[in-house]
Amino acid sequence: MQYNTPLPHMAARGRLLATEMVHRAASGHLGGSLSAMDIIALLYGEVLRINVNNPRDPDRDRFVLSKGHVTPALYAILALRGFFPEADLALFRHIDGDLSGHPEMKHVPGVDMSTGSLGQGISAAVGMALAGQMDQKSYRVYALLGDGELGEGQVWEAAMAANKYKLSNLTAFVDVNGLQIDGPTAQVMPVEPIGDKFRAFGWHVIDADGHDFASLRSAITEAQQHTDGPTMILAKTVKGKGISFMEHVAGWHGKAPGDEDYAVARAELEAALERLEA
Repeated sequence: MQYNTPLPHMAARGRLLATEMVHRAASGHLGGSLSAMDIIALLYGEVLRINVNNPRDPDRDRFVLSKGHVTPALYAILALRGFFPEADLALFRHIDGDLSGHPEMKHVPGVDMSTGSLGQGISAAVGMALAGQMDQKSYRVYALLGDGELGEGQVWEAAMAANKYKLSNLTAFVDVNGLQIDGPTAQVMPVEPIGDKFRAFGWHVIDADGHDFASLRSAITEAQQHTDGPTMILAKTVKGKGISFMEHVAGWHGKAPGDEDYAVARAELEAALERLEA
């Protein structure tokens, strides 16, 4: 079900909301949320067959946030999409709210799987896709992993299972921003060549620009047309995208901006949104 707000505006607004949430809570994972924002905006704004009035529709498409710590991006987009009021974002990581640091499917409309332990989300997505295949359902399953997450062995167990069962209804993304909590992935636990590894596991692999909607659309269309197994879209992104002093900086993986940093970040994000609206 297509959303009527232009995707660039949706993503720009999402970045502003995510930054506001993390600043207010004084905790949260902002860097990876900003890198993943365009992917999540495209999925919920244009790709996923969903009904905000019936979030548990058994025939809906599913999305699993395997890199479960980037809830600022997910919650912002879910609110913009209408799953819950935007005002609820003020309770992010608050004892009186349901918007915890990792997504919780029992309490947050629009969340299809509770995630947080890295590697487990993609396994759940494989199970969902296999269930759909066995039940001869038409829904598709999408999942988003981080490149640092690929160091988890469970990711590769899931990759083998997805290939064994030829899950052409499964499309996964890797948010390839090159950074994880301890530094560059190339230094912490080298994962390249990611594409060759997934091809060796039997996946169809597509490279895309994770901040270019045309590139992402083309990749998703190709994935939907691939009928001989699962597809992995390697989305090249920038950690901290949209905030100049956060871009390409590993230190902003799980750090909340203080008041001064927040003022600068908000000004930059508001200016970007104003340019789009002009």
